[in-house]
Parts: sequence; C-alpha cells; structure tokens
Amino acid sequence: MIQSEKQVFYKSTFEKISEDKREKIFEVAISEFASNGYSSTNINTIAKKAGISIGSMYSYFASKEDLFLTIVDEGFHLLEKALEEIHPDEGNIFEIIERLFRVTREYAENYPEMNQIYLDLSTQGLSGLSSRLSWQMESITAKLYAQILRKAKEQGTISPDIDDQLVSFCLDNLLVMFQFSFTSDYYKDRMKIFLGDDGVKDEERIIEGIMEFVRKALEK
Repeated sequence: MIQSEKQVFYKSTFEKISEDKREKIFEVAISEFASNGYSSTNINTIAKKAGISIGSMYSYFASKEDLFLTIVDEGFHLLEKALEEIHPDEGNIFEIIERLFRVTREYAENYPEMNQIYLDLSTQGLSGLSSRLSWQMESITAKLYAQILRKAKEQGTISPDIDDQLVSFCLDNLLVMFQFSFTSDYYKDRMKIFLGDDGVKDEERIIEGIMEFVRKALEK
C-alpha cells in the first residue's frame, strides 16, 4: 500500500505531554470542529473542555488553524490505514473497487465526525486552509486507481484505450459522494431524493447497483 508522508502542524511541546492528554485534546477538537465547522469553532472552548489553559493550548499549536490541520491530518492517516484493507494485488479490478466502496462505507460509519470535518474542508470557504495540505489522501487514492487500472489492462479485463486519469476521477467522485451520503444531512437527503426512503436503507443494493454500473462502463 502506498504511504503518505506524515505532516506536522503542531509544536514539539505537544509530543511531550501524556498520550491521555493528547487524546483528550483530539477528542474535544474533533467534536467541536465536526459540530460547529471550522469558522464557528472557538479554540478557547476546546481548551476549556479539554481541561487545559488557553496558554497551554497555544504552546502546543500556533493557531486554531494548526490545530484543525492536525486533526485533518489525523483523519487522513486513519483513512490511509483503512485503505490497507483494499489489497490491490488480490482479485480483479471489480472486486478491488467493491472493496473500496465497502471500506469507504465502514470509514464513514466508524468516523462520522472526521468525515464531517473533511466535508467542511472541501468547501470553497476553507480553500486557503486546504492549500497548506499536500492532499495526501487524494494522492494516495489517485495512485491506487492508477495501479489497479494498469493491472486490469495488463490482464485484459478492461479496454487498453480507457483514459486512466478520467476513469480515476469518475471513480473518486462516486466514492466521495457515497462517503458523504453517510455523514451530511444534505447528502443524505439528496440520496433519498434519488433512491427513496426505502432505497437508502438497503446499503447492499446500493453497492451492488454501483458495481453493476462500473462493470458496464469498464468491462471489455
């Protein structure tokens, strides 16, 4: 599995405090950013709920922005760990893509607050913050798509004329919309409009339907 380089947005003092204290700061910060969004979250509130002084908080992070980016980076690496379950060398391209959808669903369900934070980060209003990131998650998935498409072409499963970059972009958009549909009320309602109240409850049917669509689009 392709690994991304760990970025550091916190000060060295943050590494020197106890693991329990770090976990408490993460827990409170994740909850606040997910509930209120970046702009409406107050770093003083996070410090108070985490049981530390605001002075201590600023000795760990230079700004609310750096605390937020530390949380986002943590989320990226949680997803990276989840993607290790994909095993791109096992099975054909359609089995691998199906595993991608299942892992994406599990990540969204296991880390709903992190998923909400990523959704917040993807808005235009936070484009300035996102520019400080290397977009390691997108880089990881882009490389993964390239790997499985190249393998599928070598195996003769898909047409050699398929545009790898365009297909990767389309697959990623399917996965992102699928992921957000388990987190955001807007995307949940959007899914209900297309699938109906009963349709959104049948996750297996959704995955099977998406995979049928992908197979028809890519099969040679």
